[in-house]
Amino acid sequence: MAHPIIEDLLWRHSTKKYDATRKVSQENLDVLFEAMRLSASSINSQPWKFIVIEGDKAKERMSKTFAHKHQYNQPHVFDSSHIILFAYNPRYTRDDYAQVVDKGIEDGRTKSEDRDSAFGVFSFAEFYTDEKGNTSGWTKAQTYLALGNTLHVLARLKIDSTPLEGIDIELVNEEFKEELDGYQCDVALAIGYRHPENDFNASLPKSRLSMDNILVKI
Repeated sequence: MAHPIIEDLLWRHSTKKYDATRKVSQENLDVLFEAMRLSASSINSQPWKFIVIEGDKAKERMSKTFAHKHQYNQPHVFDSSHIILFAYNPRYTRDDYAQVVDKGIEDGRTKSEDRDSAFGVFSFAEFYTDEKGNTSGWTKAQTYLALGNTLHVLARLKIDSTPLEGIDIELVNEEFKEELDGYQCDVALAIGYRHPENDFNASLPKSRLSMDNILVKI
């Protein structure tokens, strides 16, 4: 299929080796971060926080979290341009949603006199809140929507990426406890530019299940 979107998605892959000499420009970062901010989420909840690791000291902290496992991903910390921690709010409350409602009023999406009624959809969040106030199952799912959107935007920008579920969740959340401020990180993302010779995945053909395997028309 000849289409720019398809061509970009055929181009992208999970990069296995980055070129440490290349960094993502601030111009592209600005586009990326705005696209992340515009990600879709259930009831527009936006229960996420994105921690961008770019300085040497921050990368040293991230590197330390590979002390016990997943060392195969450790080289990405310094070779890639940036590491982004995708975090979610594990205890999303009505007060959290109030920020969304009030921002909607500020942006002109919701009329101020309709503020109370705007909370009607919060019942959906309450449905996914357990008796202890835990919303992790629901809010984590929203964060993966943002991750998927980010991967697509990176492909359009011709910036390489590697989703990293291979991280030590306990060490990452402890090391960046202050920045996460109560949020939980279960997945990270390396971004940058593939090494011209040593990224073996770049030369392999794209392989996905056929359309007949995944698409059902009724």
